[in-house]
Amino acid sequence: MNFRIFAIAAALTTTTTITHAADMELWRLDCGSIKVKDLSTFSDTFDYAGMSRMLTDSCYLIRHDKAYMLWDTGLPASLLGAPQDTDAAMAPTLARTVVDQLGEIGVKPADISIVGISHNHFDHLGQAADFSQARMLIGKGDLDGLRADPPPFGVESALVAPWLTGGGALEPVSGDKDVFGDGSVVMLATPGHTADRLSVLVEDGDATIFLAGDTAYSETLMLSGKVDGVSPKAAVSAATLAATRQFALERPTIYLPTHDPESAARLADRRIVGATGYDSTKLKGAA
Repeated sequence: MNFRIFAIAAALTTTTTITHAADMELWRLDCGSIKVKDLSTFSDTFDYAGMSRMLTDSCYLIRHDKAYMLWDTGLPASLLGAPQDTDAAMAPTLARTVVDQLGEIGVKPADISIVGISHNHFDHLGQAADFSQARMLIGKGDLDGLRADPPPFGVESALVAPWLTGGGALEPVSGDKDVFGDGSVVMLATPGHTADRLSVLVEDGDATIFLAGDTAYSETLMLSGKVDGVSPKAAVSAATLAATRQFALERPTIYLPTHDPESAARLADRRIVGATGYDSTKLKGAA
């Protein structure tokens, strides 16, 4: 069967065909950008204090035979066209909505049967409510955070009101989950950044596509084991990073952090972790 990879809204649109047990397609969606004035939170030891960077916000659409799964839903639609104040500590904006991008490939919101959420921060579930008919999969600890009063840092519970108070189908995930039951798409427990943060492994036959969310903000940070400054438990994050690095260096892996500006090109080029080496002392793209 065919497994095809697409990049939406990028100059480097690409298609890759391989053999797989199921007929599958994967699209990267542009779910916003965030200008960060000070990268202090990129490390719990403030290694990047005073540096700035433009971050991406990536979401992914996975088709497994006739079922569509949306992985993360990006920044809220209220940020559509928002100006990016260069003096602001963090300036998010959205160029196009998820619904608009899905329309370009002939997918309607009603076609989405599963919305998987990497973790409960607002920049990962901002447009979830546009798919309220879908079953939401989210880590149990992160769901607890959405229900907490007051909510933890970065959490805006109103963004998922259709599931919290509207009766939407909701499945808390503890540990790993084989989404379609054939090993092709597996939600992997990668805690640390939040209590029950999840990643997705998409098997394409000759490599694993690792949709990493915020396990690390970049491939470089993952390889160097840098714990971010947001993680409530540094030791848990460090263990997750070590396990991720071991996995990625033992099996051909395309590692795609949500906020890494290089993720789109890495997916288009099918760039394997460690193929070109890395410098653990530098964060590419920071200024």
